[in-house]
Formats: sequence, C-alpha cells, structure tokens
Amino acid sequence: MQDRKRLEEAIGNDDRIRSLTDDLDTMFELAREGEPIQPDIERELKPYSELLEELETSMLLSGENDARSAIMTIHPGAGGTESQDWAEMLLRMYLRWAERHKFPTVITDRLEGEGAGIKSVTFEVNGDNAYGLLQSEIGVHRLVRISPFDANARRHTSFASVFVFPQVDDEIKIDIQEKDLRIDTFRASGAGGQHVNMTDSAVRITHFPTGIVVQCQNERSQHKNRATAMKQLRACMYEHELEKKRAETRETEDSKLEINFGSQIRNYVLAPYRLVKDLRSKLSMGDVDRVLEGGLDPLIHAFLVWRKTGKIAGDDKDEAPE
Repeated sequence: MQDRKRLEEAIGNDDRIRSLTDDLDTMFELAREGEPIQPDIERELKPYSELLEELETSMLLSGENDARSAIMTIHPGAGGTESQDWAEMLLRMYLRWAERHKFPTVITDRLEGEGAGIKSVTFEVNGDNAYGLLQSEIGVHRLVRISPFDANARRHTSFASVFVFPQVDDEIKIDIQEKDLRIDTFRASGAGGQHVNMTDSAVRITHFPTGIVVQCQNERSQHKNRATAMKQLRACMYEHELEKKRAETRETEDSKLEINFGSQIRNYVLAPYRLVKDLRSKLSMGDVDRVLEGGLDPLIHAFLVWRKTGKIAGDDKDEAPE
C-alpha cells in the first residue's frame, strides 16, 4: 500500500507538471501575439518552479532507507544555558519544517535544561522521505548571536549536534533477545500532569551487546512508553547494523563529530550580520528568520545535489565575510 501511494503521487505530479507546462505554453504563445499577460506568466511560473524543485529533490533520494520516517535526536554542546537554548531553537525549527510538510511529529523524550532550553530531545518525524530529507541535518550546528542571557550583551557562540535514524517498521526483523535488555522505570520529569509525575510511567531500555540506551516518558501509560522505546531501539539497532557494514570503507558514524568549533556542518549568524551558511553545499541564505521558522528546503535541496553530484550552490550575494 505504501508503494502504491508513492506511485500514485508520482503519477499525480506528472499530470500536474504536464498541465502547468501546457498552460505556460499557451500563455507564451499569447504573449508572442502581443497579449499583455506578463503578470499571469510570472504568477504561474512560481508554482511551476516550486514543483520542479520538489520533484528534483525526490529524485535525489535513492538510498535504501530514504523513503522511511525518521527519528531525530538533538544534544547541546558545552556552554550550559546558551547551548541548551540553541538546542531548543533547533527543535522548534525542525517541528516547524515538519508542520509545513504535513509530517506528524511526536516528542518521545525531552530533558529540560536548567534555567532555559533542553539538555536532550528525541522525536519522530513521520512521513514518506522524512529520513532521506533530514539526513542533511546530521552533524554539528553552530550559532553566533548576542546572548539574551548575558547582562553585558556580548556575542556568544553555541553548538548543538543533530542525528537522524530511519524508523524501522515491524516487517523488518531485528533480533532482540530479552536477556540482552535491562528495562528501568522511573518518574517522568517536567510538565505532564499529576499522574505522569507521580507514577513510574517513564521507561528506559538498555541493550547490553551494543550499549544502546533509549527512553520514553511522554505517555501516561508505562505500556505505551515501553512500546515506543522498543520502536526506537529497533531503529537504533538497524542503523547500528548498517554502520557495521559501512565500516569497511569509513569510520562508523563519521558524521557524529565532536560538538565544538571546527566540526560544524552549518553556521547560523545573527550578529554582527545575519547569515545561514551550509559548509558542505556552500549555500548561503541571508534570511535567517525564515530558516529558523522551518524554511529548510533550499538548504536540504542544495545538500542533496552536492551529495549526488559534488556540485556546490555557490556564494550568495547576501554573504558577509566570515
């Protein structure tokens, strides 16, 4: 059924692009005959170019797991409140991006920071190609801004790391032995109501052979939290097995870099100038607010093109010196 849905969407997009092309051909023919329809052409070109970019992005997703839903984790780097606040800003950015694409999201584990921000978060992004698109976000993200937590209004640099796993459905068999697991229950932290905070409903699962630890505390029911944690464990173990196969050609999880200066994949600069620059595709965007509100599609597309072809986006006119 999933394959059928994807094929139906592909046929639908083919029909849409064919219809838009025919409409534009007609408009250009009328323009050549002297009809004043330039505003109509410009209006029609926008959805046409957006659909073309969307189709190109889909065609760039060719990995065996690209079509799957995703599980994302965010961890702040050193720096206390500054980095924890930055991690929460990233969480908001990804949730807004998912909302734009109508991808349902579920926060399965969230550890609040001390004073502000978050110490860690794990959440699901559900939808076709979510994993393939969000692979562009794996790595260290660097923020430069005037700190809202500094009474002297000094400029601070913060780091946070993002990692993405493909969700593994129940049809894929992952061998998990009960004897290899330790399952701990504890009281959930943070908001959630009296029942959540007064019962041992949160679940943490440790898989001894691999050292993988997952936990979930977002549901009132310990049973539901355990089921969600097991789903996360299957996803992590599946990725673990894939990484073992890739180890012959590269170091395992080479995208999990140290969370500090020099290892970032993308810079977000809010002061003294405003710029977002991806250090792999070289795409620069001056509209930082748009990106932080979930406008990640140009960055994702440029990354996929760079990964597939090695071509870089080039420097934007808005770019200021580093």
